[in-house]
Amino acid sequence: MKDKRFKIANREAIIGVILVLINFIWWYAFAYGMGSGDPTSYTYILGMPAWFFYSCVVGFMVMVVLVAFVVKFLFKEVPFEDEEEGEEE
Repeated sequence: MKDKRFKIANREAIIGVILVLINFIWWYAFAYGMGSGDPTSYTYILGMPAWFFYSCVVGFMVMVVLVAFVVKFLFKEVPFEDEEEGEEE
């Protein structure tokens, strides 16, 4: 008999992998998309190159919001102990 907790854990693991992929794609797109040009032509935001600001600073904030959303609305509370019917300890 398969425990329903494994199904929940697998679903949440897949969501975690998707979040990691989103984070990597975000970082890679901004870091190499905007940062591959000539450094003399960079624009700066708060003293940082725009590619760094968008890939690292904004990317971090976006991921914090996404992870908070996922934890609040998609993850479920799962008990760690086995609950078998008719068994008292």
